[in-house]
Amino acid sequence: QSEFVESGGGSVQPGGSLRLSCSASGDTSGYTAIGWFRQAPGKEHEAVSCISISGDDTYHVESVKGRFTISRDNTQPTVHLQMNSLKPEDTGVYYCAASTWATAEYMCLVAVPQHWGQGTQVTVSS
Repeated sequence: QSEFVESGGGSVQPGGSLRLSCSASGDTSGYTAIGWFRQAPGKEHEAVSCISISGDDTYHVESVKGRFTISRDNTQPTVHLQMNSLKPEDTGVYYCAASTWATAEYMCLVAVPQHWGQGTQVTVSS
């Protein structure tokens, strides 16, 4: 089982940008997809963006399409989430998570990932 460590969170004004990174340690060959999920205060976890282990397939939920981009670093086991045009409703704790069987789209739409990181706080406020 791999360990996932998130970084890059912080505070930003509306319209600003942040780039989150998820670094995986250990053997990641057993995973099929890695994704970003977030949890706003008082709300449940929700999917944001997911990517296949190969990096060939990506999925973004409707609320972030055109603003967020998920990508995979091919030189090291790291997944990034570039977040532009941030809105106050994007505020929350962002988690990196992985699945051993789901596709990127399925993990974002339906599946609950098996393995989670500790999360990084993103605050969008003026």
